[in-house]
Amino acid sequence: MLSLPDDLSRQFNALLDQKQYPENLKHCYRKWLRFYWDFCHKYHHDPYHRRSSLPLFLDKLDQKGQSVQQREQARQAIVLFYQVKANANAEDAELLSNAVQTLPMQAPSMPGVSHQKSSPEPNPPHHRSPPYEHSRHSAASDNTHQNNTVAEKQTGCSWVFVFDELTREIQLRHYSPKTLKSYRGWARRLQAFTQSKDYRNLTQQDVVAFLSDLAVEKKVSASTQNQAFNALLFLFQHVLKKDFGEIKGVARAKRRPYIPVVLSREEVELIFDHLDDPVDLVAKLLYGCGLRLFECLNLRVQCFNFDAGVLTVHDGKGQKDRTVPLPQTLIPALKKQLRKAADLHEADLKANFAGVFLPNQLSHKYNNAAKEFIWQWFFPQPSLTLVAETQEHKRYHLHESIVQKAIKRAVNDAKITKRATAHTLRHSFASHLLEANYDIRTIQELLGHSDVRTTMIYTHTVQSRTLKQAKSPLDFDKE
Repeated sequence: MLSLPDDLSRQFNALLDQKQYPENLKHCYRKWLRFYWDFCHKYHHDPYHRRSSLPLFLDKLDQKGQSVQQREQARQAIVLFYQVKANANAEDAELLSNAVQTLPMQAPSMPGVSHQKSSPEPNPPHHRSPPYEHSRHSAASDNTHQNNTVAEKQTGCSWVFVFDELTREIQLRHYSPKTLKSYRGWARRLQAFTQSKDYRNLTQQDVVAFLSDLAVEKKVSASTQNQAFNALLFLFQHVLKKDFGEIKGVARAKRRPYIPVVLSREEVELIFDHLDDPVDLVAKLLYGCGLRLFECLNLRVQCFNFDAGVLTVHDGKGQKDRTVPLPQTLIPALKKQLRKAADLHEADLKANFAGVFLPNQLSHKYNNAAKEFIWQWFFPQPSLTLVAETQEHKRYHLHESIVQKAIKRAVNDAKITKRATAHTLRHSFASHLLEANYDIRTIQELLGHSDVRTTMIYTHTVQSRTLKQAKSPLDFDKE
């Protein structure tokens, strides 16, 4: 964190002493000013421009989970900082005024220029402006000042309402936390691009300029620009309650044809050999069932039906459920992992922990569900999580980063020359089924795709075995 300039720190401390604040409050105000100073330099904001930088700083605190009281305390500290700046400007103005008063009344003579006795009137009668001329100039000056004031008020406004409403609308639709994080991020970038313009005055042209800037200046990919478009479309329709209309004149990022990375069967087995428990079982489910990473880690005990050999995926992408067959070769390892989850659950009950996190508001509907075995995570996190609101310890599932780092490390150790990640195992699942002549519709259902066109991308990952020479079906039996 950056340190405050010595002069600023000294002046700020003097103002705090002058106002006779208690020591604990002085310490808090100094802390918030240091945070604000570091924030402005980190994100290239002008710390002396209150209307643009202060709302962004308060919104950042809100994003970090700071309470309303803490944000208000931070705002008061920054207001005191601006008071220090105002006092410094007043002192500079006084010094300038004193310096002007000591200047000679007559300008120094210039060589080669004759000086005539000045007239007692600055404007002779025949050169004096008419009375209405001064009034017209004065009115024009007032209008210009008023327009500048209005223009200034268009920027530097608070967007706390926007982010609160955006969070509420997304949670109302039960969208994933990742969607909320992404949409809040794009709303924040739009706020910075428009210099915290009053959100009630946002127009379609602001969106066009922002999206074009992403493609031309930031050079983002087409998928990133489309994600920004969808986020702002949601913002306009559900938060600002405005008609988005048809967007025209946007510079579009060039979309490149995408072919997913696919591993061979040998490479997949090689990755498994370099993984330890329980990540190796997670990776085998990703490949053996075609699961997304978050779908696999969100599995609970009740999702497994060993008798029927079926795995049920609840709340997949798009809040959709689906079933996939359990790999028979994984049944012993899965039952062993189930016993580990049961032992950990028994230990949690004896320690009187609060159970596991439940989706939506199930914990309020079913008070004891968090401690029931069927709701326990199949891949639980070894450590507990403290819930700040209730001061309870709850258990979460294995974190995604643990699996991602382990697979990346395994790919490097196996000397695989492909850009493989956890999601590559899902791509390999679909490609290997397609290579084994499975129907594309069946693969679509197993992957949970809404549109078969999404599944068709895997036709580019396998070799074509289609006969090139056209032949009538009547001649097939004659071969």
